[in-house]
Amino acid sequence: MDFSGETIAPLTCKQIQTTLRGIADPVIAEHSQRFFKTGKGGYGEGDRFLGIRVPILRKHVSAFQGISLTETRKLLRSHFHEERLFALLLLVRKFEKGDVVTREAVYNLYFGNLEFVNNWDLVDSSAPYIVGQWLSDKGRERLYILAKSENLWERRIAIISTFHFIRNNSFSDALRIALLLKHDKEDLIHKAVGWMLREIGKRDPAVEKTFLREHYREMPRTMLRYAIERFPEQERKKYLEGKAS
Repeated sequence: MDFSGETIAPLTCKQIQTTLRGIADPVIAEHSQRFFKTGKGGYGEGDRFLGIRVPILRKHVSAFQGISLTETRKLLRSHFHEERLFALLLLVRKFEKGDVVTREAVYNLYFGNLEFVNNWDLVDSSAPYIVGQWLSDKGRERLYILAKSENLWERRIAIISTFHFIRNNSFSDALRIALLLKHDKEDLIHKAVGWMLREIGKRDPAVEKTFLREHYREMPRTMLRYAIERFPEQERKKYLEGKAS
């Protein structure tokens, strides 16, 4: 009820869908479908886009942050990529602003709907801020289960969730999961692992280099390139040539 005494209707999934579809751009949608590899055999095969840039989506989050988790879950199950991303941005906001009960509910909703967190941007926009943060003071066995999943996106959630730990100078889980994923067949996992190794190196170069010295010759090329991206040119060259000491 507002100050005038009138009852305010609760926000709904339908309201968000109406808003987002009103700002959709078919030109952007066509580009996004190519960018996210939605064609046959691509990692995003069959995904559908409205055509809304991420900064525009983020601008609308605050207007709908009061929506219930039930309605957010409906949006997360949308056929449209941007609606799923918007739902995840809402969940991140609810987690950040919520008490422990709300945070647990968000975390459980997230894991109950992993099949809809099904592209790299959806994972990267949510996993560290929900999964990583929730597990920061808890057991992390679930991440190791995800790291062994047959599902590409679950494996990416496992490694990207460790970004929260890395930001807090805790590297052990990221390094252990990196080992589990060292021989992964997917390029999107190679990039994610290399990225997390690089983030470790930003905070403690010695830790990253100790890991690399032991494993860099066995790492996929893309993973290694991402990991050593910030190294001086001559040092990068030695790693790529297999001559790092």
